[in-house]
Amino acid sequence: MTFAQRMMSTSAPRAAAFVRCIVGAVFLSEGIQKFLFPVELGVGRFAHIGIPWPGVSAPFVGVCEIACGVLLVAGLFTRAAALVMIINMSVAICSTKIPMLLAKGFWPFAHESRVDFSMLCGCLMFLMIGAGGVSVDHLLERSPREKRPQ
Repeated sequence: MTFAQRMMSTSAPRAAAFVRCIVGAVFLSEGIQKFLFPVELGVGRFAHIGIPWPGVSAPFVGVCEIACGVLLVAGLFTRAAALVMIINMSVAICSTKIPMLLAKGFWPFAHESRVDFSMLCGCLMFLMIGAGGVSVDHLLERSPREKRPQ
């Protein structure tokens, strides 16, 4: 089995498509909002929280969230998209939520980080189990097997 075949293989049930679409839609929405509201959620926010090169890093993150969100919704290259978003969410948690935990305590941190940790857990799940039976990955994984003589 090639690396690409392993990346597209899936052991997830068909019902995983529901969660995958929700996780993908949230990333897609957040990526678009970085461009729609640059002061509040894009370059301005990145500059405010001290992320280096906000003029480059905010649009880069926005494009990654849009692209990976679309890939997750479609179930195409799901594991790769999930891995990119795991890195994204890890940076977000380390740069915004951990400082909040240290400054304001556990309960404000728990409240503000609930979506971040949910998205991180969703991406970890898709990295482990793949896209599921209702996905482009599943269609691409099945097609070579169906063409082989039995």
